[in-house]
Amino acid sequence: MQSLMLCPDSDECAILSVVLQRAGYSVKVTKDLHQTIQNWPQTPIEFILLTFWGTVPIPLINQIRAESAAPMLVITDPLPEEFQIKLWESTIDLVVSRPYSAKLLLAQVRSLAKRTAGMPYFSLAPIQYSEISLNPSQRTVKVREGPEIPLSRLEFQLLYTLMTHPGQVFVPEHLIEHIWGYEGEGNRNLVRGLIKRLRSKIEPDPANPSYLLTQSGVGYFFRR
Repeated sequence: MQSLMLCPDSDECAILSVVLQRAGYSVKVTKDLHQTIQNWPQTPIEFILLTFWGTVPIPLINQIRAESAAPMLVITDPLPEEFQIKLWESTIDLVVSRPYSAKLLLAQVRSLAKRTAGMPYFSLAPIQYSEISLNPSQRTVKVREGPEIPLSRLEFQLLYTLMTHPGQVFVPEHLIEHIWGYEGEGNRNLVRGLIKRLRSKIEPDPANPSYLLTQSGVGYFFRR
């Protein structure tokens, strides 16, 4: 399992890498979150750990959430109560303040990973509609006789949701709650961006989609 960690401090990075490795994750370390968001890893990310000194950029964290539904843990300096509330009300799953115990943090990482684990993809049945074949065990989609196209976790969850309810229109708020797991009010851009990425993978002409359609002013649906 792959984790992504933002940690500018080399000493703290060494400690946290051991924590994540003991929790069963391989660790990809980044020091430039803006660059990472622009070039999101192709390998599925199963856990995200972010460390900040001083200001915590909530808009940037929301951008990360647009790329991944993986459990997200943030480590910060002690923060005012009002800002802690903002963090808990954002897309973060767990906030830990310095100083912290590595032993306790390991237990928290394991607990969070277990609590947010969804149904294994291999337990889901494949879905096929004429030209589109979705393979949950490999998390891939195939269009006509083309190659198997790998999907991110979010892309798969969105396509699976729409394909298991063909013709049903989903409002963005419903999709956000179902896929990301939190209230979707004010986060329609998350769905819009994910639909755009998914169309670029499966639509012959993404600008004029044939499968992932928009019902103007309402939401999105899959047409068989």
